[in-house]
Amino acid sequence: MFRLFRQRALRWQLLLVLVEFALLVGCVYAAVVLRYWGDEGTQAAFGHSLHWRAPLVGMVLVLAMTALGLYQVHLRAGWLGRLSRQGVAFVLGGVALTVLYYASPAAYIGRGVLGITLVLGYLIVALWRVLFLGIVDADLFKRRVVMLGAGERAAEVAGKMRRKTDQRGFKVLGYVPIGADPVRVPQTMLLHPDEALYDWVTRLGVDEIVVGPDDRRGTLPVDALLECKQHGVAVTELAEFFEREAGKIKMDLTNPSWLVFSDGFNISPARRTVKRAFDLTMASLVMLVAWPFMLLTMLAIRLESGRGSPILYRQERVGENGKAFAVIKFRSMRTDAERDGVARWATKNDGRVTRVGRFIRKTRLDELPQLWNVLRGDMSIIGPRPERPQFVDDFNTRIRYYSLRHCVKPGLTGWAQLRYPYGSSFEDAVEKLKFDLFYVKNHNFAFDLAILIQTVEVVLFGRGAR
Repeated sequence: MFRLFRQRALRWQLLLVLVEFALLVGCVYAAVVLRYWGDEGTQAAFGHSLHWRAPLVGMVLVLAMTALGLYQVHLRAGWLGRLSRQGVAFVLGGVALTVLYYASPAAYIGRGVLGITLVLGYLIVALWRVLFLGIVDADLFKRRVVMLGAGERAAEVAGKMRRKTDQRGFKVLGYVPIGADPVRVPQTMLLHPDEALYDWVTRLGVDEIVVGPDDRRGTLPVDALLECKQHGVAVTELAEFFEREAGKIKMDLTNPSWLVFSDGFNISPARRTVKRAFDLTMASLVMLVAWPFMLLTMLAIRLESGRGSPILYRQERVGENGKAFAVIKFRSMRTDAERDGVARWATKNDGRVTRVGRFIRKTRLDELPQLWNVLRGDMSIIGPRPERPQFVDDFNTRIRYYSLRHCVKPGLTGWAQLRYPYGSSFEDAVEKLKFDLFYVKNHNFAFDLAILIQTVEVVLFGRGAR
């Protein structure tokens, strides 16, 4: 279930969560002292109940920061963006705690203590993150990696993972040419071992060897790699390394045998039962909270379009195992959007979108009727987004492994929606498939929960909507 946490960057993120939770709990205790400075009796009275109230505050604020994407391994944002996200997270956390206190007065810690906690917590977490990122980005704490291969495959990975955020947790020392592969990486990044492989990697302090030649027939030093592995040096295939570090599967690095023999693709009866229970629970809870917004959306569509115009929109989509079903959405386009019957991508500033439709698409309110699809079992809360049959037929013939995304139910939201903007072309479909296959291969309850929480960020910032 926690196979993804073999990635060192994710271990750093787990450490970040635990330390920030502890800091926020400490901020509650500090806030009580500051709020009732000199009044030891009141401080003592507060102390009897803080053992469970303070962790509750810390948990809510950590969840709020998770929802704003602050624990994403590959978050690409400057310090202004990070501080802004953190500010929004603390505001949302404060609102959530206020609602919680109304529902459960026993958890209340007082307006003054809560206000001081939020201000103090924001400052301390911001300072801690400066220190933390400085430590994580220091080469001293990164896993030292050597690439065995310097041809096309190795160069492609080097080009795709060149950003600092892409290499958070590891440092590529260089590339070792092997066999007759043409060298495709810069000369400055080439390494030439001048002794036995194990002695060489020991001298360089290598933690992991990534094997990625273009042609491995008769060229791999199997015995030398086995010796390194026996002495604790990790040996990883290039496709697996890219999947682990980039959070997506690159199809041109994979082959059918790698997909067959690699870990993942857990679609066992137990997993299906857990996922279905998760879907039913979350769909019911979201519907319970969202029904006022659904009524307002229906009213807005009716006022704009007039009586007689449809409020809901049904469209055929492809679901699990290629089975077609009718997805239900609030209508956001004109009724004559596809009068000729030809399926078209939605584009930026699409003229077919109504005024109300533009708003509900931006806020994702148009997706809420799909909760009924989830309850019926056509869809899941988390999974690849369902596509139209016309597009699927085309993609199945043009995109390798595209059919694999249909071995699970499509979802309201998914890993691709978090990591890639709205797709409106064949090229976008190719890129999104990399993330969809990563989800299909690695999905579990913890992964689903993390995606659901981070979807809040997508909704709040309107990423990917058209």
